[in-house]
Amino acid sequence: MRFRLLRRRLTISAPRMAVRSAAPWPVRWAIMAIVLGFCAAIGLWAFEFGKSIAGLDSTSKEELVQLRAEVAKLREERDKAQSVANTSGSLLTAEKATQEKLASQIRQLETDNRALRDDLGFFEKLIPSGGPDGVSIRGLQAEVVGNNQLRWQVLVMQPAKGAPEFNGRLELTLTGTEGAKPLTLSLPGGGQALQFRQYRRIEGILDLPPQAVVKTVSAKVVEGTVTRAVQSIKL
Repeated sequence: MRFRLLRRRLTISAPRMAVRSAAPWPVRWAIMAIVLGFCAAIGLWAFEFGKSIAGLDSTSKEELVQLRAEVAKLREERDKAQSVANTSGSLLTAEKATQEKLASQIRQLETDNRALRDDLGFFEKLIPSGGPDGVSIRGLQAEVVGNNQLRWQVLVMQPAKGAPEFNGRLELTLTGTEGAKPLTLSLPGGGQALQFRQYRRIEGILDLPPQAVVKTVSAKVVEGTVTRAVQSIKL
């Protein structure tokens, strides 16, 4: 105990001291801001470096935007081309329908033209020729058509004005050969009923045997048992 007291008297006693920073708080805040800024700079650099590695730099973004614009433009051009193609298809269909209609009209006009020529010839034959006023055959026509058929036409008339109605029949006779044999054909039923006052045009088709060769065609107008008119043509 005495030793301790003696030691305290011989040694220099000093109070305990705490070491503290002498820097003021504004300096400390500035240092912290510098450290944080440095860390942020390092992070930003790392982010940009990562983008450059992944190919997502600003140039790539611009190229991506440009590519999207080009794709949109190509789609628009495609839609326009498709619209034009659809319109062209509709026009072609309409033109084809118009051409078919015109072709049908041309065929009909040709048919009407032939009918008009036939009618012209028919009415020309109606002009009185100064002959007798009784019944007469003014036109007999016949031609062999395909599939062994004979197409014929007869024009019968009474030139006199105020003539009574004629009631009779028309008989048609064909002569020729069938192979090496003579051939004679007539209208079925022995003739065709004939009634008219001024004129009458009669036509028909007569079937022929397979090897028939028609040489002459004769038409005869009969009233009761009396023959009123006869006309023959050679083929």
